[in-house]
Amino acid sequence: MTAIRVLVADDHALVREGIRHVLDAEDGFDVVAEAKNGREAVELALVHRPDVVVLDITMPEETGLKAAARLRELLPTARVLLLSMHDQAEYVREGMRIGTHGYILKDSAGEELRAAIRAVHAGGTFFSPAVVRRITATPPVEAPTASALLEALTPRERDVLDGVARGLTNKAIAGELGISRRTVEAHRESLMRKLEIHNVAGLTRFALEAGLVGDA
Repeated sequence: MTAIRVLVADDHALVREGIRHVLDAEDGFDVVAEAKNGREAVELALVHRPDVVVLDITMPEETGLKAAARLRELLPTARVLLLSMHDQAEYVREGMRIGTHGYILKDSAGEELRAAIRAVHAGGTFFSPAVVRRITATPPVEAPTASALLEALTPRERDVLDGVARGLTNKAIAGELGISRRTVEAHRESLMRKLEIHNVAGLTRFALEAGLVGDA
């Protein structure tokens, strides 16, 4: 069986030495290069063409995430496994957005690291159990409420919204507020953009939900 060619990138020599020791403990792995920062990792990867790049996230000169993004563009055949002390959900999600193939914690056992490298090399993905627990435990971001969105509007935009919700034309709103019709149109476009609502029915429904106008 051909050994999996691995590039290891970490700014701590002891960590790189530890990873090499873990991989040398079993047949099937060949550490072809070591890098001490993200920039060097990309340069060495382009020279050695590894099968798997193990990247620490927090490195000087160029972070692991930035290096991973460049590797996905410059060397798309290489599989990228992120390595970190941190299990923050935002790091994991950013890695997934970039297109990396796994995320493993530095305190993982040697067998877990070997299993992760084998998994991503075979075309799969691998995430440390602790990372999976953190991701699944993170509550989804709630959509802002109507009242919160209303607070983002200027007083004049709210006045225009109120007029729209009452069925007034731009000309009628302009007359009521003592401003030009063009100014009303500008405020209307602005509030539609902020609310991401682009029709009168939607604006009316939003105004009711936000309590801006009554049902009468």
